[in-house]
Amino acid sequence: MVAQRPLRIATLAHGHPSLSAGGAEVSAYALHRAFAADPHLAALHISCVPKGVKLLPQVDEIGVSTADLHPLSLVRSDPRGHDGLGTALREFRPDVVHFHHVLGFGADAPLALRKLLPDAVIVLTLHEYITICHRQGQMLKTDGQLCHRSDPEACAFCFPDRSAGSFLRRERSLQTLLEAVDAFVAPSAFLADRYVEWGIGADRIAVIENLLAEPAIPMPVIRPRHGDLAFFGQINPFKGVDVLLEAVIMLSDDDWRGRHLHIHGSGLEHQASEYRARFAALLERCGARVTVHGPYDNGEVGRLMSAVEWIVVPSVWWENSPVVIQEAFRADRPVIGSNLGGIAEKVRDGVNGLLFRVGDARDLALALKRSGDSGLMASLRVAPNATTESIKAAHLALYRGRHSARLDVLPIAGYAAAPQPAI
Repeated sequence: MVAQRPLRIATLAHGHPSLSAGGAEVSAYALHRAFAADPHLAALHISCVPKGVKLLPQVDEIGVSTADLHPLSLVRSDPRGHDGLGTALREFRPDVVHFHHVLGFGADAPLALRKLLPDAVIVLTLHEYITICHRQGQMLKTDGQLCHRSDPEACAFCFPDRSAGSFLRRERSLQTLLEAVDAFVAPSAFLADRYVEWGIGADRIAVIENLLAEPAIPMPVIRPRHGDLAFFGQINPFKGVDVLLEAVIMLSDDDWRGRHLHIHGSGLEHQASEYRARFAALLERCGARVTVHGPYDNGEVGRLMSAVEWIVVPSVWWENSPVVIQEAFRADRPVIGSNLGGIAEKVRDGVNGLLFRVGDARDLALALKRSGDSGLMASLRVAPNATTESIKAAHLALYRGRHSARLDVLPIAGYAAAPQPAI
């Protein structure tokens, strides 16, 4: 048997975790590092960085300038904006180009690379709903209600300065541009279903979990303070931190039992003044029950989670696959989460956590009270959803499946039958 040459994989992310530690950036980089550690693969990581910013030189990492995109179409304003990316990829000669976002590069980037690299497999991980929803990909209406599907009329209601026709053209344009993508990855079946409903064929989507970065230091063994809780993530209206503070306020001293809530996160300073004022007022009413610690280093998340008993994920939008849930399970911590989207897909009430009605502070207060039961805590069984090797293997199976003509393996049939990470 003739040995196969190394599969050449270019991983493209809209940010580098050293500059922007969002879930997509972290998981894309972790996946690249898993490929780079494999002697049977050749790996390159390309990330978008702000103009004038330089990454520390790495032999397998390149930074390209973040593109200016048209806010509605998500297409690059400069038609020559793909030149730097194209030059880097032409030199690397990839078999696989795996985008982890259309932001940074532009929704037209896959089509541009299809023309430049006609034999390469092009993959796109769908980390949220940015091509479906103009409102930051949140599928959350301006009145705070959840949006259940793409509808140009409803989009025009949220953005009255634009017509329904402009949103219909946006949808059709993005669907056409994404025809250049050979395969999509969805970290949750919920998100895959949303994109199938939007118009992407189920046979083009594989459900594969995001990959977490390996901890730089061993997970510390800490005895947490009984009943303490923590929130990790951006502090903004989509993440539901205000709902969490309302729930804390609702509990009597007898129900609270002297516990403490730790809020780890940033972004509050970038929110509207009304939201900042509301957050400050709620925090004041919580008193000594809550401490806001501010930003945290992602390498510290294991230690910080080990110091509490519960992680709370109170998001009010259709979360796809929150990295914080994976981090919690790796730290052997159960999750209290909203009963929607990818949260409800990963958290099973009474098994590895608790669920409450999304946006309902009173129901969350009941879940917080319930979480103080030491008997419940002892009965929970928390475990990671997947391993690094299983997630890496699922991606490689997808890549090779799409390269079936050259690598002599069978193609992926559809997202329901796609290679799943082993639990």
